[in-house]
Amino acid sequence: MALPREIPTGARIVVRVIEGVDPTDGRTKFRDYVGHVESWNGYTLDLMRDAAANGSRPAQRVRIEADTIARLKPVPERPHAVREKK
Repeated sequence: MALPREIPTGARIVVRVIEGVDPTDGRTKFRDYVGHVESWNGYTLDLMRDAAANGSRPAQRVRIEADTIARLKPVPERPHAVREKK
């Protein structure tokens, strides 16, 4: 995939990373990261990964090398939950 030269800081993106080939089935395995860009220099993407919506994983900083990126695209912000007033 041709990666962009610039990615704006603060942009919310999803990045699909190639994890390698599973030795048992021979298929390529991927992992997706959704979060906000902290920096991009064309070689390394620093991302603040969003916390899981169900609370199972806190937000975390992730560093992704360009040669492992299979796909990258912008995604809209997560909608804020609206609590009902009683």
